[in-house]
Amino acid sequence: MNFFKTFLASLLAFFVANFVWFFLFIIIVAGVAAIGSSTTIVEPKSVLKIDLSESIVDQPVNDPLAGFDPMSMNVQKSVSNMQVMNAIESAAQDDNIEGIYINLTGAGTASAALLEEVRDYITAFKESGKFVVAYGEVYSQGGYYLASVADSIYLNPVGEMDWRGLAMQVMFYKGALDKLGIEPQVFRHGTFKSAVEPYIMSRMSPENRTQMETIANSIWGTMVADIAKERNLSIDSLNMFATDLSAMMAEDALANRMVDGLKYEDEVEDILREKLELDADEDITFVTLGEYIAAKPYTPTYSDNKIEVIYAEGQIVQGTSEQGTLGSTTLADQLAEARLDEEVKAVVLRVNSPGGSALASEVIWREMELLRQQKPVIVSMGDYAASGGYYISAPADAIIADATTLTGSIGVFGLMFNAEKALNNKLGITIDVAKTNPSADMGMPFRAVSSNERTKIMRSIEQVYTTFVNHVADGRNMTFDSVDAIGQGRVWTGNDGNRIGLVDEIGGLKYAIAVAADKAECLDDYMVRESMGEPTGLAALLSSLEAHISGRKMRKEMGAMYDEYRSLRALMENEGVQALALPIEIR
Repeated sequence: MNFFKTFLASLLAFFVANFVWFFLFIIIVAGVAAIGSSTTIVEPKSVLKIDLSESIVDQPVNDPLAGFDPMSMNVQKSVSNMQVMNAIESAAQDDNIEGIYINLTGAGTASAALLEEVRDYITAFKESGKFVVAYGEVYSQGGYYLASVADSIYLNPVGEMDWRGLAMQVMFYKGALDKLGIEPQVFRHGTFKSAVEPYIMSRMSPENRTQMETIANSIWGTMVADIAKERNLSIDSLNMFATDLSAMMAEDALANRMVDGLKYEDEVEDILREKLELDADEDITFVTLGEYIAAKPYTPTYSDNKIEVIYAEGQIVQGTSEQGTLGSTTLADQLAEARLDEEVKAVVLRVNSPGGSALASEVIWREMELLRQQKPVIVSMGDYAASGGYYISAPADAIIADATTLTGSIGVFGLMFNAEKALNNKLGITIDVAKTNPSADMGMPFRAVSSNERTKIMRSIEQVYTTFVNHVADGRNMTFDSVDAIGQGRVWTGNDGNRIGLVDEIGGLKYAIAVAADKAECLDDYMVRESMGEPTGLAALLSSLEAHISGRKMRKEMGAMYDEYRSLRALMENEGVQALALPIEIR
């Protein structure tokens, strides 16, 4: 027996030791890579290349294994919104940077709201008088929206323009639940609170279809108006091109003035050589965003006046934040820290959340309210700041959103499932229970709720909704009835939110920081500091590895269904009343 114990202990020690050495190896490799990238030197006549091969994300990456694929040992690089903003601002003043080359043949990603903000940064860059040239083999609609800011746009002669409008897709599970014999039990307040519709309907309700079409038209309208302005085209023409698909072929895109020329990449590089006054055989010095960020790290002039940027990203849950979730305890602690720090003169809360637990949202709301009483707090909305995401934003002194932000969704719901018939009819399993009181087993997924339980749950739903509306009314200086009229769970874009009073101004993170400094009366003397609640220790490293391995494996196996699975799983894991917007996929 002692031998067996010794053998097991030795075996365990062997695996643990190798596990630790494996991580040390990864850390060393990552460190060497970081050192290598930081030695990039920006030479004279360089061109800043934006190719989206480095995915642009909103929140700075604080995951020690972010982008690392343990299966292939590859690393997917990413840069943050703040890094891109600082890099493009720096490039405008850098004598060694002659212009920007937007090359959209890369495989990276950026959301609609981030593309909108990066586009604004490049617009400001053009004021320096430096050139901006764009090239693509195939322009997606988002890619073309970004490229349209360029002085000249080129398309591969046999390339394509994906110009056909926006579609919003919702997947419904009612038919599958019916086949399985699973009964969803829904409790909600809000005519437009459509997050539960996939479980009880097979098509969009008229109210949901109305809001979906409104959102799609608003986002499309923003894109088309911005493109029309830059390309000197009419909005009607751009809509006509999308309707009759008359700009998809390269020659049609040129004839319709959506691009300035049909060129191969080497021909576009010849045009860049002319702008740089280089000989035909001279190489162009391209510097990617990642390389430029490493070579010119943002180092603000020190100031005692700090504008703290705090990120609220992911579905809101109780407790601490984990990968893909926003923990109420984690964010509340960050807000409290900023409130108690005398050097922090104002806070910008960058919200990217579709909501989640109503109780967790209330915990964060309270800390936001305490913060607002002591110093200015500005909310900057990214892709989503809906339902619970708006709940936590309501106390802010000002709410700044991108035109394409999805916000509002002021409504709440509860969702339970009764799997009694599924177990009985499909598997022959029956459930019996002994209990002290009639509702002792309430919430167990093996029976329907009673009429008394339904009454009590609906009372809780109504109470949370009333609290939610009152918070918004107080924060926005509106009446309860006026908030209720634009609430009811309805989702709005940033543009429409600005029109109805849910949003103060349209702008990105950069503008929100300026507003915060202005309200703190330190516009001429401040520095920006980011607070991210970074994971620490070996436990965080091991947790990150496990999440990356399982996440990448499941994404590979499930394909397009993976995001649906994650949304459903997060919904099922949350307890209590939910302030959660319907996950919307914009294609």
